[in-house]
Amino acid sequence: MTTQTGIPPAETGGERRSWLREHSELGVCVLLLGLGVLVLTDALTMDIDIAQRGPVGPKTVPVVVGAGLLVIAALLAVDVLRGGWGQAEGGEDIDLSEPADWRTVLLLAGVFLGAAVLVEPLGFPVAGALLFWGAAFALGSRRIDRDPLIAAGLSLVTYTVFNNLLGVPLPGGPLMGVL
Repeated sequence: MTTQTGIPPAETGGERRSWLREHSELGVCVLLLGLGVLVLTDALTMDIDIAQRGPVGPKTVPVVVGAGLLVIAALLAVDVLRGGWGQAEGGEDIDLSEPADWRTVLLLAGVFLGAAVLVEPLGFPVAGALLFWGAAFALGSRRIDRDPLIAAGLSLVTYTVFNNLLGVPLPGGPLMGVL
């Protein structure tokens, strides 16, 4: 027996929604699957010059990460379909009845966006210092005597490690001649 839509009565309305609600973790599986396919597609279509390759090429890590995402998506889907489900968060320092702190979220998003916009004209050392200082401010630190110095130090150390030690060129901006 089927309804006018051709769907058996057991699969109509509420029961279908109930099944989807009980298996909502499958959405995470789909997200992981899509992300894994995207990472693998980008990695496998990457143009590399064979002369610039070392023993482990630039495709290695993205292929491993993409394959790992696909495996995790499959394992999670199997677990969910077998009846597994995640426990609700019950951390001791989390009050789930409190609303989200959107001011902090928006401040952090603004700081990240500002650093991304300023990294090219000002260089990484200045933009990174503003990023570290802004993140500390957004997360509640109000030590204006100490925070800018720590942020500048972190930014310079990060710039030096990436630019000089790891060989990852970062924009130096106006400080290019000094550093």
